[in-house]
Amino acid sequence: MTAPARSSSAVVALLSAMMFLQFFVWGSWYVSMTGFINRMGMSGLTPAAYSVGPIAAILSPFFLGLIADRFFATERVLGVMQILGGVFLCAAPSAASAFTPDADAGPIMQIVSGLTHPFIIVLLLHMLCYMPTLGLTTTLAFHNLPNREKQFPLVRVWGTIGWIVGNLAVSLLPAKDAAAEQFYLAGGAAVVLGAFSFFLPHTPAPGKGKKTSVREILGLDSLALLKQRSYLVFVVCSFLLCIPLAGYYNWARNFVENTGSVVNDSATFTMSFGQMSEILFMLVMPLCFRRLGVKWMLAIGMLAWVVRYGLFAGAWDDRITWMVIGGVLLHGICYDFFFVTGMIYVDKAANPTIRGQAQGFLVLITQGLGMLIGAQAFGWLVNHYKQVPVFVQTPTPEELAAATAYDWKMIWAIPAGFALAVLIAFVLLFRERHDGTGVTPPVTAPEPELTATTGP
Repeated sequence: MTAPARSSSAVVALLSAMMFLQFFVWGSWYVSMTGFINRMGMSGLTPAAYSVGPIAAILSPFFLGLIADRFFATERVLGVMQILGGVFLCAAPSAASAFTPDADAGPIMQIVSGLTHPFIIVLLLHMLCYMPTLGLTTTLAFHNLPNREKQFPLVRVWGTIGWIVGNLAVSLLPAKDAAAEQFYLAGGAAVVLGAFSFFLPHTPAPGKGKKTSVREILGLDSLALLKQRSYLVFVVCSFLLCIPLAGYYNWARNFVENTGSVVNDSATFTMSFGQMSEILFMLVMPLCFRRLGVKWMLAIGMLAWVVRYGLFAGAWDDRITWMVIGGVLLHGICYDFFFVTGMIYVDKAANPTIRGQAQGFLVLITQGLGMLIGAQAFGWLVNHYKQVPVFVQTPTPEELAAATAYDWKMIWAIPAGFALAVLIAFVLLFRERHDGTGVTPPVTAPEPELTATTGP
């Protein structure tokens, strides 16, 4: 006996709930965890904590391509991965313990000691389960929506709403950003999503019966596009820009808190304004595309990062709140105009036979390698401009966190200059064709397929 077919509206409702929970899980701990890390005297682990996501992003295509896409129904894999990830996330507070990097150890050993801390290992296990589900939820949505071009944005926007609600939920906890309960909240939501996934529309393994090679998973066939100068410029600039970009995701919450630009007594609540602006700019993107084209959409996205970091740097001396909030509100332009436009550009530039590989390669070098290098580089930068006072007696983790000061002006000014250099190089070297790309048109050029973003 087969299950009765669900109506289109019911499918959209189910997939919207899926997207809401998917990003609620991520949004209810990823930004706010620096508050908990500071309270536990683990600020030295911040670079490692924000390296686990990029590491998982690099490894997750192998899981999707070699296992999930070939052998199991998508909704079942999603369910199992979310339940496992939720369990690991709930275990994170119990693995927390004070950590101070060994000043006498070399940079490599400091990175290794951070990545091998029990708290970081548990977070890595969670992210290894979570990152593949970003692709799984997109696959589920695309497979089950009868008109994905029109319906997918309506479904995907619930993911951004879920991220915002996750931020707000943390701000309602008694200890807010410093609360260990944020991990239980996120982990519990992941378990709920895991159970809910088994009630989603049945979605057969998309790659069942097909042979998949490591070359295809890494998107190496799409490297032929790099022979075209403008596409190479786009890829290199995207990679380089993600290095300073990592600092926003890793350290902006601490910066907002240090400046006192906190709304509702929660820096995480303040950070959620960025996702709110993302919804607005996502709606105006089609109009901007028609008027500006790919090159200037990307350039404006890059410029927004320069302006954001410039505002942060300028705000520090006098703790100017409007500059801090303005920098946060720029997230809509920073993310939508750069990341989303970049994915649409790849979709238009690549031949349909390698389009999926090209998107995977872009995620690998930006969200994976770029963000990984950026997390470590920004960690070094923050540590370089950290000022720790001398204590007569050994301070508690809370006292140490409260007394430690940072020269945020220099911490933000340096990546602003780096991002500006990347922007100038991109504007000078990238040439956009009349068809909206910088490459020779593929043999067949159908309408661009809608692509999913991997971040908030």
